[in-house]
Amino acid sequence: MEHAPFNWFQFLKEEHQSAGFAVVVAVLLVVFALRVRGKLAATERALDPDDGVSARNVAEAFVEAISGLAEGVIGHHYEKYVPLLASFFAFVLVGNLMGLVPGFKPPTSDFNVTFGLGVISFLAYQTAGIKAHGVGKYIKHFLGPVALLAPLMFLIEMFSHAFRPVSLGIRLYANMFADHQVVEIFTEMTKVGIPVMFYVLGAFVSVVQAFVFTMLSAIYIALAVAGDH
Repeated sequence: MEHAPFNWFQFLKEEHQSAGFAVVVAVLLVVFALRVRGKLAATERALDPDDGVSARNVAEAFVEAISGLAEGVIGHHYEKYVPLLASFFAFVLVGNLMGLVPGFKPPTSDFNVTFGLGVISFLAYQTAGIKAHGVGKYIKHFLGPVALLAPLMFLIEMFSHAFRPVSLGIRLYANMFADHQVVEIFTEMTKVGIPVMFYVLGAFVSVVQAFVFTMLSAIYIALAVAGDH
């Protein structure tokens, strides 16, 4: 008789297990952030770089990479959006990679989790657009340049924006669900050679999907805060 693979949250209902793994991801990220913050708290110590690979060096390289991404996509005043984009990338990446650890399931293979991330991205860029332009001017972005077509353009824009969180959620969910199933199937079939190859492929997919989600969120923010052209 076929049995479900072991995971650490089997005591929860299946629909609640992904939430449990999402909490684990959040806790890991908070612990890592607190550790790095402690190393940067003292001014004199913060000026001296750590030797070799350390949590602080990894964090600094990560923030620098996300800052470069944000600057290239968003441009002016990109700094204020770096914490959000870094949080997206870190959470999605760690959540994706969690599926490669025996006994763990990637929370990003559950549409409820990925759709929630999509909704956060949606609310964030809408808020950014309103703060950048004001409510009235931001709404005008949805009306288009031709007054006669304004009602039609507004309807099209509403559908387009409403679909974005769903699109973000489905893209991430579908890729990670498929990736997790492939790794799980081949790991059960054989323990040598093939599983290693699919673990490497799974890690690559995890990084790519984290990047895609973060990049699309940055693009949405850029479109929301951009001035009239």
